[in-house]
Amino acid sequence: MAAAFSSDGEAALRRELGAAVAAAPRGDLDGFYEMGRAAAFVRDGGFRKVALQFPDELLADAVEVAARMEAATGAEMYVLGDTTYGSCCVDEVAAEHAGAEAVLHYGPACLSPCRKLPVLHIFGQQPLDVGRCTEAFRELYPERQSRVVVLSDVVYAHAMGELEQQLCPEYPNIIFSRLVCGDPPGPAVPGEERKFGRQFLVEAAGGLQDYAMFYVGAEGLALTSFMLTWNRCPFSSFNPVTGCGRRETLNVNRALMRRLYLVERARDAGVVGILVGTLGVVGYLTVLQHLRELLCQAGKRSYTLAVGKPNPAKLANFLEVDIFVLVACAQNSLLDSSDFYRPVVTPYELELACNPAREWTGNYLTDFRDLLPGACAHVELPPAVPTAEAVPDVSLITGKMRATHLCDPPTSQLPPSTALACRDRTQALAEISPAASFLESRSWRGLEQQLGQTPVSRAVQGRRGIAIAYEDEGCEQ
Repeated sequence: MAAAFSSDGEAALRRELGAAVAAAPRGDLDGFYEMGRAAAFVRDGGFRKVALQFPDELLADAVEVAARMEAATGAEMYVLGDTTYGSCCVDEVAAEHAGAEAVLHYGPACLSPCRKLPVLHIFGQQPLDVGRCTEAFRELYPERQSRVVVLSDVVYAHAMGELEQQLCPEYPNIIFSRLVCGDPPGPAVPGEERKFGRQFLVEAAGGLQDYAMFYVGAEGLALTSFMLTWNRCPFSSFNPVTGCGRRETLNVNRALMRRLYLVERARDAGVVGILVGTLGVVGYLTVLQHLRELLCQAGKRSYTLAVGKPNPAKLANFLEVDIFVLVACAQNSLLDSSDFYRPVVTPYELELACNPAREWTGNYLTDFRDLLPGACAHVELPPAVPTAEAVPDVSLITGKMRATHLCDPPTSQLPPSTALACRDRTQALAEISPAASFLESRSWRGLEQQLGQTPVSRAVQGRRGIAIAYEDEGCEQ
């Protein structure tokens, strides 16, 4: 799961971009990239500047696709060669830098609704052997009355209609989900599930827990999110690349135990870093403010950090932070932080740690929008408890006592009295932030200034070139 956000910078610099494995067949660019539908979207919208966002595995086709789109529409096309965050999200930031009026998003997508620009998703029609997939389904579900919900990776959505025609006559209780780009109109009807850009209606009296899940696609972040969210349903999958079907053996309970351990770490944390992992998903500003208020009332300090794609080297610069919370799309929020100096949790896990009114029910939430006021899983904060009446709690990790009650938010913008300290004999007051306090406790605090001890010298010209080979170093190496 670490591949989406945690990557080695050196590996990216040394990587050679050759022919893409998942690129379209050379003679079928129009069909693979749905040129007709994309051109109609641009012409009907009257867009003059359009951004084309490709994942790395499809960049080999970007130039030819852009040229054909310009010839078909007369609009200017800008290829976004890199993404600010995960490639599954629409990069509205990079598109706005080019002055684009709309975005054509190619390849796998998380289908998170966007805030500003019109978006057309073109997944790329990867091949699927429907006959072999049907045989694998029959082997996994020999009972014809089985209740099964069929999910798929977006790149195989084009073949789900044919698969449905093959299976529905034999399996009367099978349900096929359909893709929904953006928020569907109107409220959900009873029994209707709307998650991860998928929508399906469950008619069984017992609800979704009476169904099994069949996923068409390779193992990855999407399947992991599905399994954690619908953790009461048995899962099986069919991998179109290998042509093999299997019952998913991922120990979901073990994965949940790992995530609940991170919740306990979040309860112990005093300083929390809020990582901005998206600038395009609707509601990200609201959830940032929600997390700040939650941490403030829980008596924790917070910093909001925009670091692009987080990796261990970046986050190791913030040693004063005890734990990070990542605000990202539903697929990229489950960041494997085992290689990080400090753990990274999701907004839902932070709510479990800091909101006493939220209890673990067995349902796992990866979409941060479910936590906002008015959403299906929103839980109001309970009233603050006076310190004298608070019931202490014992950390399961450190064994130390900790407070679990909520504090009253500050009534003014002035810092609390505990954040003021006397600096010198003139009784000057200075605010002590958690970062400053942490810096004071370190044995090494950076280069010593030695004011008044360093002789003054004239400015001289420094080295020229780049660090890997300055001009005065020669070319021997």
